[in-house]
Amino acid sequence: MAKELKGIAASDGIAIAKAYLLVEPDLSFEKSEVADVESEVKRFQDAVAISKQELEKIRNKAAEDLGEDKAQIFDAHLLVLNDPELVGPIEEAIKSSNVNAESALHDTTDTFIAMFEGMDNEYMRERAADIRDVRKRVLSHLLGVSIPNPSLIDEEVVVVAEDLTPSDTAQLNRNFVKGFVTDIGGRTSHSAIMARSLEIPAIVGTKEVTHHVAKNDMVIIDGLEGNVIIHPTEEQLAHYRKVQTDFAAQQAEWEKLKNEKTVSKDGVHVELAANIGTPTDLTGVIANGGEAVGLYRTEFLYMGRDNFPTEEEQFEAYKAVLSGMEGKSVVVRTLDIGGDKTLPYLDLPEEMNPFLGFRAIRLCFANEDLFRTQLRALLRASIFGNLKIMFPMIATVGEFRDAKAILEDEKKKLIADGVEVSDSIELGIMIEIPAAAVLADQFAKEVDFFSIGTNDLIQYTMAADRMNERVSYLYQPYNPSILRLVKNVIDASHKEGKWTGMCGEMAGDQTAVPLLLGLGLDEFSMSASSILKSRSLLKRLNKSDMEKLAAEALNQSTAEEVVALVEKYIAE
Repeated sequence: MAKELKGIAASDGIAIAKAYLLVEPDLSFEKSEVADVESEVKRFQDAVAISKQELEKIRNKAAEDLGEDKAQIFDAHLLVLNDPELVGPIEEAIKSSNVNAESALHDTTDTFIAMFEGMDNEYMRERAADIRDVRKRVLSHLLGVSIPNPSLIDEEVVVVAEDLTPSDTAQLNRNFVKGFVTDIGGRTSHSAIMARSLEIPAIVGTKEVTHHVAKNDMVIIDGLEGNVIIHPTEEQLAHYRKVQTDFAAQQAEWEKLKNEKTVSKDGVHVELAANIGTPTDLTGVIANGGEAVGLYRTEFLYMGRDNFPTEEEQFEAYKAVLSGMEGKSVVVRTLDIGGDKTLPYLDLPEEMNPFLGFRAIRLCFANEDLFRTQLRALLRASIFGNLKIMFPMIATVGEFRDAKAILEDEKKKLIADGVEVSDSIELGIMIEIPAAAVLADQFAKEVDFFSIGTNDLIQYTMAADRMNERVSYLYQPYNPSILRLVKNVIDASHKEGKWTGMCGEMAGDQTAVPLLLGLGLDEFSMSASSILKSRSLLKRLNKSDMEKLAAEALNQSTAEEVVALVEKYIAE
């Protein structure tokens, strides 16, 4: 029987496919005696053999997709499974104690884990983590449950998960993953943002989808309306296949605008840019007619690995994007780690409020060598395109001056060493802290541009965690208070002859676009998949009319009143 769930539509489109559960399996077991120890030893050996085959496959896939260095962690796991000093005692425990393989595996590996964790040598302490991972894999095969690995998906599926981490989404192959649906999250959670980058349908915040879906269940994801249908009927399948076809036809219409400039009905040009996470995202930017890269999230260079990227690795990534955009503007945000984005190899403090804590530029100032390495790589790459550098989470003018001073210092060193550096790099800041938005007139005297990060600006202004469904009603991009802050920033930049972009999800929101045009926004940066839809909308709008709309909207009392006003103007 079909079951329907409602969630938050996070990425447009319709997906119809079997479910792939990306959830942690239940590995609990009871200790028990066994009558046939030889048979139990054989059961353990079979689980080890299957685990080896699985690890070989994962290792080869990692080497192919990510390089040999990333595959080495799986070599370590294979060494553990091939070690007679570990496997032998487990088999002996089964024989001598007449216990089930699960219990012998768990108790024996516990002894080894404790021994390695007590050693002074860091390399040996890391082996404890390898043994834990291997134990989990062998135990899963003994219990007959599977450990999900998104990088090994090789058929069309809809991924179902409690949530997706940035490293999970980075492993998704869009040729096979047709969409995903999660229990938690909002439109601005990183899983939702990545779905839009991958241009696959997504629904987040269903609260309970993982409780209702089993592996290989047929699932429909309606990323246009936020509906999830489990075990759909033939009628529902037919209906959504038609919706899928109609949406594809609409996309084909938008695609005709790919090579056109973004000009309003009364001839005013604005720039439509794309947000990217990796150089491979450029394919989507170009395919969707992006006029610039308005946000390059460099933290993805640091994720899905076990050490910091070198200066050379970063240089190659930045060079690839700058060259690929062929002279069009590329705004690169310096490292923004912290909040919900962590690195396994960077020891970050446990914090009560990580979004308000040690993150982004604050973390870079405390790890200056890390910051300087990134800035050097950016400066070296600057000659290959039109680079603009943006510092995140700037709260005070002093922070901007300090960041700029470090950049200038590295620039002088490179030039002294005979390294060519562009002399036309613009420097800007993300406006995401209300204090910076309020003081925009002073910042505008010192920066070359602003880019408004509405995802954080809204949550900080409304004091509402954007990852928390209980307060998601307060995530209000159309609230007059937010619109007034946006206006303040744009006006301050224009007064000093500077420009303002927006790289938060609000920039591609079809209700917000008319308001932002009216407020004078110069650059709209969004997921590449939203560019053509936004260009189509902007071509139908008169900027002069939208200026009147924005002026009225600023004097409304609620977000709902603003939405009603936009609908009225667009309908006229």
